[in-house]
Amino acid sequence: MTRWVPLFAGLSLFVSACATPLNFQASDVQSPFYVAADNQDVVWERVVDVIHSQHFAIARENRLDGVIETDYKVGSGVLEPWHRDSVGLENKLESSLQSIRRKLFVQITPAEGGFLIDVEVFKELEDLEEESTNSSGRSTFEESQPLNRSLNREAGQQAPSGWIALGRDTALEQNLLWHLNSHLGQ
Repeated sequence: MTRWVPLFAGLSLFVSACATPLNFQASDVQSPFYVAADNQDVVWERVVDVIHSQHFAIARENRLDGVIETDYKVGSGVLEPWHRDSVGLENKLESSLQSIRRKLFVQITPAEGGFLIDVEVFKELEDLEEESTNSSGRSTFEESQPLNRSLNREAGQQAPSGWIALGRDTALEQNLLWHLNSHLGQ
């Protein structure tokens, strides 16, 4: 069984690298981009469809303000090629080795003859206050120590995690803009 693990890991890297477009340039799709349409509901629903296809859960949407905001999504690693939030091999490896999360904001603004769609993705890195000790070793009895009858023992991280802002994730922004542009028929 252990001889199949390296093969599976290599295959996952290959599939995840091939599943997401890696050749995005900053000039691929400009944000905000213009969509020629006369029905805001159709544009809104197509944008929501693209967000859902990327496995983001919508936290808040306001059609009057033209804002869609998602919940934070934990970055997918190399063994999760079906999630497309970590674009490219570098981001997949980073998310495999560290706790990364992303949040998506979309602004849909009416313009003459259509709509302007702006996409922003913010990326954060988890900052632990102390070493995380969540392992099975703390929940089992040790033979060399007497039984501790305290029922209020807390194992694991005592303080909540903090997050360090890493700025905007332009690779995912370009990926989303490309999907939106192709999904809206531009």
